[in-house]
Amino acid sequence: MVSRVRVWLNRTYAENVFFMDQLRRNPSDRAVEIHATHGDPDSPVLAAADTAELEPEGLSPAAYVEYALDQCARRGIDVFVPRLHQDAIVAHRAEFASVGTVLLAPTPQAVAVFADKATAYEAVRSIGVPVPPWWRVRTAAGLLAAVEELEAAGHRACFKPASGAGGTGFRVITRAPFSLADLDGFPGPQVPLDLVLRALERAEERAENRPEEAVDWLVMPRLEQPEVSVDCLTGTDNRIRLAVGRTKNGRRRGFTLREQWLEPARRIAEGFGLHYLSNIQFRMFGERPVLLDVNTRPAGGLHQLSLCGVNAPWAAVRLALGDDPGPVPPPFLGQDYTVVAGPRPLLPVSVPRQRAYAAQPPLPAAPSPAPGQPATPVTPTHA
Repeated sequence: MVSRVRVWLNRTYAENVFFMDQLRRNPSDRAVEIHATHGDPDSPVLAAADTAELEPEGLSPAAYVEYALDQCARRGIDVFVPRLHQDAIVAHRAEFASVGTVLLAPTPQAVAVFADKATAYEAVRSIGVPVPPWWRVRTAAGLLAAVEELEAAGHRACFKPASGAGGTGFRVITRAPFSLADLDGFPGPQVPLDLVLRALERAEERAENRPEEAVDWLVMPRLEQPEVSVDCLTGTDNRIRLAVGRTKNGRRRGFTLREQWLEPARRIAEGFGLHYLSNIQFRMFGERPVLLDVNTRPAGGLHQLSLCGVNAPWAAVRLALGDDPGPVPPPFLGQDYTVVAGPRPLLPVSVPRQRAYAAQPPLPAAPSPAPGQPATPVTPTHA
């Protein structure tokens, strides 16, 4: 009898409830039991998991690694998909292997390169992948100089944090003064240059006493649509098993296998050791695609590849467990689509917030479910 697979997702995005659904509906009919941890007691991933815990707050990266190792040992985790503190966790891959856990994550070197967007742009440019012009900015004078140079070349300037995930902190610079029109309708990404400069000047004054408030931005031209996110599955042999582009143009989404997007994504994933699942994003700068960002983790929208007949989460778990699926080409490309919100259940009572972390003895093994039956839900662990 084939044993169940125990998978842990730590403090992940709400959209990864679909990642969990796909693992359970895997084409191998393998029993999968999912453990989830989060800092938010009302995260839907806790309700979607078979077992769940609130993560202790305030742990340093090193302490979090100890917490994670303890979770893996106690819970009998086969595959760990780390998001929070991914950089610290992958540096201890051998220790996780010693407790029987495979990390579904890239090499430490790859995580380090792509944790900082400026370092990432320099690295990918060195292997011939086009990147947009960019300036690293920490002061008001630096911002103004970058904006003026971009505007002189006919571009709109934008900025984003040099490190960070998703679109957090992304803004587009405008010369228009702040007015009542900015308070009409929904907030947008545009910010007046004069307000940003004043905020930067104040931050510079405080930086000596409050270094955590120091600014570290990338300024670049506003890139054009379409945006194409290439989801990649790469083996530890640095060979791609899967590469499919998801296109975004306003509300319209679709899929592409055009080499102008896939070829540079493959070059990055294979060249930098982006093992297992990664997401590489491009936009247009003039007439050519340029790199926008690289995520060293599964994208929140990865599950959308199911519209192409692909179960990427399960293919990745198989690869991690040594059951190489080989090339995973999509059997077809799904039709264009859009994304809408929908309800997901939460736990009936919020999980109490954990106050402190202490290692616990291993839990007794749960019985394997009967074939075709889901794992028995377990009440989330309380502090």
